[in-house]
Amino acid sequence: MLKIKAGDEVVVATGKDKGRHGHVLRVIPDGRLVVESVNMVKRHTKPNPKAGQSGGIIDKEMPIHASNVMLWNADISKGDRVGFKFLDDGRKVRFFRSSGEVVDAT
Repeated sequence: MLKIKAGDEVVVATGKDKGRHGHVLRVIPDGRLVVESVNMVKRHTKPNPKAGQSGGIIDKEMPIHASNVMLWNADISKGDRVGFKFLDDGRKVRFFRSSGEVVDAT
């Protein structure tokens, strides 16, 4: 089970885009994420008139492995590790390891 979900704000911890922020657009089951404006590549596409797609060179986000990103903690303005714990009412929630603060109460 991944500790990062779609819609979370993350910061890249390693790689060519280290330090960049973005929201997770998509989570791929094999442990990779698509983050907005991170790991951009130039894709050469052919025109497809049936789909209404013009040809040319487009910028596209490619997946990045989940181990290379950290969840953004707005309180300390840094990336932070995340863990799971169970609350008294039996709900399983994510929390920041540095402060113990609950990320979401879903």
